[in-house]
Amino acid sequence: MITYKECGVNIDEGYKTVSLMKQYTESTNIPGVLNKIGSFAGMFELKGFNNPVLVAGTDGVGTKLEIAFKMRKYHSIGIDCVAMCVNDILCQGAKPLFFLDYIACGKLKSEIAADIVKGVSEGCIMADCALIGGETAEMPGFYENGKYDIAGFAVGAVEKEKIITGERVESGDVLIGIASSGIHSNGYSLVRKIIEDLNEPFDEKTIGEEILTPTRIYVKSVSKILEKFHVKAMAHITGGGFYENIPRMFSKSFTAVIHESSFPVPKIFKYLMDRGVEKNHMFNTFNMGIGFVICVDEEQCSDVIRELIQMGEKAYRIGYVKKGPKVVTFE
Repeated sequence: MITYKECGVNIDEGYKTVSLMKQYTESTNIPGVLNKIGSFAGMFELKGFNNPVLVAGTDGVGTKLEIAFKMRKYHSIGIDCVAMCVNDILCQGAKPLFFLDYIACGKLKSEIAADIVKGVSEGCIMADCALIGGETAEMPGFYENGKYDIAGFAVGAVEKEKIITGERVESGDVLIGIASSGIHSNGYSLVRKIIEDLNEPFDEKTIGEEILTPTRIYVKSVSKILEKFHVKAMAHITGGGFYENIPRMFSKSFTAVIHESSFPVPKIFKYLMDRGVEKNHMFNTFNMGIGFVICVDEEQCSDVIRELIQMGEKAYRIGYVKKGPKVVTFE
């Protein structure tokens, strides 16, 4: 008689995984969560909105996972997965409410899966949202043993009249950049091509530790800015860097002019440029030290930057908006 376990799927390990995960998922509970992990679906009661619009986003971590596998450090990629989703829906002015994850592997090891979910739960706490469900799939023969994939799905809400659309952007508006924590979760196919020795010393740690730094989550600080100021547009700087993401802020045709010397470029990006990556390609691939961009009018700029700095962010006036084609230029 053949069993599921003999085919490579260990149901008991799955049960153990869920048991280990529960302590992390329950730590993310916020008002609105109606049930615990273990039901067939997560339930969330929408409260505190008069005319809510649901805003959803989904993403993964990409080939940054390969760095985690080689270094056997898994929890930070859970934070990355949450960050990539919640930072995106934040751009429309939405408050993240809940998150679900999907983890797939060839052979399930409960401790590794639980460590990833520990990171997911930490990311949810940073984003002030609940982890209300997920799926862990063991697929022998499809994924190599020791390899995992993770993706996530975030749902938030915003009052309809407060949706950030970019429609009110005008020529002369100012662009404020909020510092990234490093490479975040984009461009790792290029990074892995350049960096071969993850144990190479870099800035008082290894370069592997540097490039595994989790993506910064901007939800709490930017949400406070939205409460106090009139924000016209926002962009999460992910794959495509400055050139692709900043024009996405605008619903009409405007040119974003970036002052290249207005913010510090972290050492890791200079390291990559020193190894042959051309500067324009860097700005078209990476965040270059700016993970999130806010567009406001000139009168509010100084106050917004001051408020962000008081909340522990590093924020800079990085440019302005002018009439022209929907592109990014540097000066």
